Amino acid sequence: MSKLIKIDNLKPDPDSKHREKRVGRGHGSGHGKTSCKGHKGQKSRTGLDIKPTFEGGQTPIIRRIPKRGFTNIFKVEYEVINVKDLAERFKEGEIVDLESMKIRGLLKGKDKLVKLLGDGEINFPLTVKVHSASRSAIEKIEKAGGKVELVSG
Repeated sequence: MSKLIKIDNLKPDPDSKHREKRVGRGHGSGHGKTSCKGHKGQKSRTGLDIKPTFEGGQTPIIRRIPKRGFTNIFKVEYEVINVKDLAERFKEGEIVDLESMKIRGLLKGKDKLVKLLGDGEINFPLTVKVHSASRSAIEKIEKAGGKVELVSG
């Protein structure tokens, strides 16, 4: 019959708990004198603080690797929508704005500007409200009887 487990007879598995290493308690303990820290040196001192990036005094790798180019902080990133995407997902006479494009799965990113490009064909009128549009996209929408309105971002 197995023993019932109760709160008063719980014990850890044998060998799962180790005794704390008591250092600096004399020669007889086996951990006396230098307290397991060897002789002298940076790592034997109190207040040790070696940063993870420190490489022992040699030039760190981040300073050895050459730097190239630069990041333009004024770059404007657009999420691109093509005319063929509008033709597939919208019906004649609808107003295509950012909300309706998000609902129909055309926009994935958050708070990105939207640019309409002219890839594909459309043969019914739509009113499209985007942040930017290519000349060919505007021509195709207007040729189909619709119009493109540019909204500020």
